[in-house]
Amino acid sequence: MNVAPTQLSERVVALDMMRGFSLLGIFIVNMLAFHTPFYYIDPYTWFTVPADRDAFQWIDIVIQGSVYPLFSMLFGYGLAMQFTKASERGVSFPKLALRRLLVLLGFGIVHAFFIWSGDILITYAISGLLVMWILFLSWKWLLGIALGLYLLPNILMSFVMKLIPEDEPIYSGVQQIESSIVAFGSGSWSDIFAQRAEDWMYANGFTILFFLLITIFPYMLIGAAASKVNLIQRTAEKKVFWLILIAITLSVGTYIKFLPHTQGANYYTIFVQDMFGGPLQAVAYAGIIALLCQLSLFRKLFSPVAKAGRMSMTTYLTQSIVATTIFYSYGFGLYGKVDVMTGTWMAIGIFLIQLIFAELWLNKFTQGPVEMLLKRLTYGKSVKKTNEYSDELS
Repeated sequence: MNVAPTQLSERVVALDMMRGFSLLGIFIVNMLAFHTPFYYIDPYTWFTVPADRDAFQWIDIVIQGSVYPLFSMLFGYGLAMQFTKASERGVSFPKLALRRLLVLLGFGIVHAFFIWSGDILITYAISGLLVMWILFLSWKWLLGIALGLYLLPNILMSFVMKLIPEDEPIYSGVQQIESSIVAFGSGSWSDIFAQRAEDWMYANGFTILFFLLITIFPYMLIGAAASKVNLIQRTAEKKVFWLILIAITLSVGTYIKFLPHTQGANYYTIFVQDMFGGPLQAVAYAGIIALLCQLSLFRKLFSPVAKAGRMSMTTYLTQSIVATTIFYSYGFGLYGKVDVMTGTWMAIGIFLIQLIFAELWLNKFTQGPVEMLLKRLTYGKSVKKTNEYSDELS
């Protein structure tokens, strides 16, 4: 028996809406790394122009560290939905998931080393390969494992960070900053390739598995646990639960996100901001969007955002292609020549164009172009060309 991709009639609009808004947030944050050597700078001191400082502060408090946990939770939610679907049809989920995730891993490798080093597909694929084997567990077990893996090491690390003197300068790689500006701003294709590989190794390297186990993996398990009880699908009957959860996570999360700006940016406040403030905000954002999606006016008004979320792989990859073409020397060469506010507005403008593209494309086709390729590679030629489609980032 074959497992077909998810039918359009089975889509949960709120999930697509969350993916769409997450992709906008991810792009705004990524834009900082597209046009500056963001990996190697201390952003709290790097931006000296008041407008840049204000723009970065807004991004840091509202978006940075908050949207990628949400996107990771959505990935886990989607995997659990696929597991349930396979189980209901008596199909081996590991066999199907293994093929999907290996294809995703392949796309991530191409993306990371030939387009942009800030790729998330590799980490999602590896984390998914871990998650897929324990999706048979109940939601309580999944949530318990997630909280244990996340809270214990990160609380311990926060105590370690607290031991670092508050006046200890945040690391800045002067040599790497200079090489990034030269390579991306005016270097040859081979220079860019080498710098891109160096950036990926710096951001990931041999610590990637540990990072996955205490961040992305638990986020996905939280999403999978929520999927087990159909939390998003049952938003209408869980309004009180969502309202209480939003009030707590949004207020506490936002307070923590302010810490580097109210108590000074140091290793402790930055770590706590990212590891605790961001995920709490992510949960709040999920609840807000889930509740708003109960309103027909909201669903209709932001339908293009949901459509961009439906073709999330296409949306995500084209953001990298367009941005690197704008900033790298093989394109328009604007690397290091754009301020934070301009970069933010560019991200919003490009995303609006993506919304138009998604609206037009999905009026004619049932899935995005990259999703078509991924479906073919995952399911083979036997998949019917009907209203079926698969979202590798769902």
